[in-house]
Amino acid sequence: MPHITVKPFNTASIKKEKYNATEVLFLAKDSFSEDELIGVVHKSEEFLLHIKKNEESWLLKYDKVTRPLKVNIVKQAITDLSKGLKLEELQSNVAIHPTKVVASSQYEKNIEDFVNIEYPFDSVSIEVGFGSGKHLLYQAEKNPNRLFIGIEIHTPSAMQVLKQIELKGLSNIWVVNYDARLLLEMIPSNLCHQIFVHFPVPWDKKPQRRVISPSFLEESMRVLKKDGRLELRTDSYNYFWYSLNTFLGDGVSKTSVEVRKNEALEVTSKYEARWLKQEKDIYDVYVSSLEESEPRVLDFDFSFKDIVYKKEILDKISYKPKLFKGFFIHFERLFKIADEAILIKLAFGSFDRPEHKYIYLDKTKAYYFHANPVKTVTNYKTHLKIMEYLNV
Repeated sequence: MPHITVKPFNTASIKKEKYNATEVLFLAKDSFSEDELIGVVHKSEEFLLHIKKNEESWLLKYDKVTRPLKVNIVKQAITDLSKGLKLEELQSNVAIHPTKVVASSQYEKNIEDFVNIEYPFDSVSIEVGFGSGKHLLYQAEKNPNRLFIGIEIHTPSAMQVLKQIELKGLSNIWVVNYDARLLLEMIPSNLCHQIFVHFPVPWDKKPQRRVISPSFLEESMRVLKKDGRLELRTDSYNYFWYSLNTFLGDGVSKTSVEVRKNEALEVTSKYEARWLKQEKDIYDVYVSSLEESEPRVLDFDFSFKDIVYKKEILDKISYKPKLFKGFFIHFERLFKIADEAILIKLAFGSFDRPEHKYIYLDKTKAYYFHANPVKTVTNYKTHLKIMEYLNV
């Protein structure tokens, strides 16, 4: 990902002003290290740049939590600051290639878009973790009258598929660079024809990170139309049996499950082809939705109302995780913005699909920097508890 290495410089030279097309909003100093964050806005995108300091050189790079999908936006912001501040660069990884196909923003969707989004097709399918996008692109070409929502947490993969959409002239794919477990909660009930989960990471040593879980099954059945299918394909024998246990578990009162082994699909990814050459078994599990679900209402307010920055907040915040029934809050780091404001980095929400956010507070306002949390019941309960801690 884009970054530059520079010689140490006086960060007091960073002002709240525009550097070419990039505007600096604030400079925040880490209370636990020498590192600093720069809040910027470029082409209407708000995000953070991270200054990581060593004795002889500093790294100016993107912040993982707030990074935009379009890498060139981050590259341009770093370039603008470097030139505007006249930094002495030692190494650079921010070259912009204008000759490359630019990802079409028309097909890139943010998770916030799904609060009030309109679906232009009557039929909708979702693919979770599309990787290279070969299966997603094939399905979209084969079914031009169906919308395919591709969800991929790996940013380079998302960018590559956006380029392929442009090159192939497709108009029925949306790409979302986000955690599928959270996005699924934003999708209306009874909308989808299929949900594909092909070759998810097995996470044998960290099973809590698996996509398939009782809550994912519950959301999938809600999102699917009656007789719609959740389709899992895996080369992992352990994941196959884990999924079966999930789909047929004690908490599942009624279900319809079909199992197949070594079924040949019309399209084969490079990853699958590799295992087939090794004569590795491939397992398919299909779970059908048996009934219509109640509508999903997303009427949550994530504002902080009258909460503003007060110095007493610094004494009240504990950096140990706080566990509650069904959710948690972990204030991870605190960044000071002069004497007038702070930036809090935190993780919160469900144990199996947490949110990672920043909260900005000054003497007049407080808000989630970059974007609000996903509108889920769990996140809203967590938000109310966060407000309790910040209300001093």
